Amino acid sequence: MKSESKSSGKKGSKYTAREPDANGIIHYSDVEHDTWKRLIERQREVVPGRACDEYLRGLELLDLPSERIPQLHEISDVLRRETGWEVARVPALIGFETFFGLLADRKFPVATFIRTPEEFDYLQEPDIFHEIFGHCAMLTNPAFANFTQKYGELGLAASPKERAYLARLYWFTVEFGLLQTDEGLRIYGGGILSSPKETLFALSNEPERFEFDALDALRTPYRIDIVQPIYYVLNDLQQLQQLTEIDLMAKVRQAIELGLFEPRFPPKDAA
Repeated sequence: MKSESKSSGKKGSKYTAREPDANGIIHYSDVEHDTWKRLIERQREVVPGRACDEYLRGLELLDLPSERIPQLHEISDVLRRETGWEVARVPALIGFETFFGLLADRKFPVATFIRTPEEFDYLQEPDIFHEIFGHCAMLTNPAFANFTQKYGELGLAASPKERAYLARLYWFTVEFGLLQTDEGLRIYGGGILSSPKETLFALSNEPERFEFDALDALRTPYRIDIVQPIYYVLNDLQQLQQLTEIDLMAKVRQAIELGLFEPRFPPKDAA
């Protein structure tokens, strides 16, 4: 979940978010622009026919450049027009309160750094490519956008234990959600769509996939450093909208009472 990785106050980040100049423009090096170019060109090869139509439509609306890292105002202009969202520049790591507060205010946090070439294939922290290419296209969809805002509102008011359970719901929807469509299984989760390995794996015969149930998702453990052994599948993105219209915290309390399912993966030390 992005708030965990951004807010892990237990350890710092080796990355430093870039500051804008007096005109609000962030300047990146040629190497950084080249990293973006390589990332976006690689991922654009694998998402057609695998990403859901809503994501692909959002990607078209964003019209992301290939040759350079986009400026945040370019993304915000599109999101404001479509759903009233915008992106907000943040440091590499932020606290839970900041994260939830931004989402509740329809602002998606984006750390303005890009991974080094040495971490090209896997980066534990969410960089600008993950946040913009993975998540921002879906924020043009009203149901997804409304659910993400609701998640922020709930997180602001939740206890630390409740937040840990809410994190699992975010993980299995916003980050690693799948969607059943008339054309077959498609991806809408940004954690999948920013990773070529996970994009192919999620739709393969290897992982387990279950029909989405909010209570089950709240009770399902996950690890951030492996491809997911389990994915939850929506029948329609309107299921996310429906989650904003029920007492979701009642389900969180029920999940806490029932406890977690057994993990479907080995402990980190044993992996």
